[in-house]
Amino acid sequence: MSPAVLDLVLSKLPRPNDPNLLVGISTKDDAGVYRLSDDLALVQTTDFFTPIVDDPFAYGQIAAANSLSDVYAMGGRPLTALSLVCFPQDGDMNVLERILAGGLNKMAEAGCTVVGGHTVRDQEIKFGYAVTGTIHPDHIWTNQGARPGDRLLLTKPLGTGVITTALRKGQARDSWVEAAVAAMSSLNRAAAEALQPFSASIHAVTDVTGFGLLGHAFEMATGSGVSLRLDSSQMEWVEGALDCARAGHLAGGLKNNREFVGDCAAFDSSVPPEVQHLLYDPQTSGGLLVALAANQVEPAQKALRAAGCPAMLVGEVLPKTSPLIAIR
Repeated sequence: MSPAVLDLVLSKLPRPNDPNLLVGISTKDDAGVYRLSDDLALVQTTDFFTPIVDDPFAYGQIAAANSLSDVYAMGGRPLTALSLVCFPQDGDMNVLERILAGGLNKMAEAGCTVVGGHTVRDQEIKFGYAVTGTIHPDHIWTNQGARPGDRLLLTKPLGTGVITTALRKGQARDSWVEAAVAAMSSLNRAAAEALQPFSASIHAVTDVTGFGLLGHAFEMATGSGVSLRLDSSQMEWVEGALDCARAGHLAGGLKNNREFVGDCAAFDSSVPPEVQHLLYDPQTSGGLLVALAANQVEPAQKALRAAGCPAMLVGEVLPKTSPLIAIR
């Protein structure tokens, strides 16, 4: 759903009055966190969506990686998951088996146990998980807390939305789809674990998913009371993403994301239209956007690269000004 619509609806709902709810819907964060004791809290999240690739096994892998991502974005460790399945009553059960097998494959890689789930008859296939993890209450990463002087790191390339849109139109090359599947099915586990030693210097984290890079950056900026300056020349794109954006293969959610951010984002005249599109592009199972102290950027990049993760230095945090987000 459009982030602007969600904001409107959620703003009208009462907020839970529970001192053990450490992170809830009021902060628009990646997952909820509920304290069980002084040194233990639960991280809870859920996500499911319709198929975005043709291969059922790959679709299951991507759905699992995407569902797990919010736990990693909070700095937590996933423990258990419940599968959420919508499938046609007369659908091919071999397809369903492959979807579930793909999900189990990725959950096993994460060390997360699938303990059950729920199925619903639906003419449109949908699949995902509700995931529960654990975290220390004093060591939670949130999307708020970025400080002026921080630098911004990004741990996955952008552009999966335009490629999967091109795929639906029959306009995507096989190599583009393969690159997008590789990015989307890659867990954020390695990046999160590589960043754990720098937790004291990490001030805000979010994963880049349906709201696009600028939508999630907007939430980080508004929640932290700061402005951001992004450098698009330092960003990496999934193979074929620029071609798809130039060809106009734009996901429906891209327009929603652009409207959500509105005039809070300003582009330098040197940023081409296709790059502007990709910064609003809805991502599935995207990377982590991390705000951390400037003096820890180089060692954090080194740790990320040693773990096999991209470590793009894509911007910096500024005192709040106008525009809220400037992109060059």
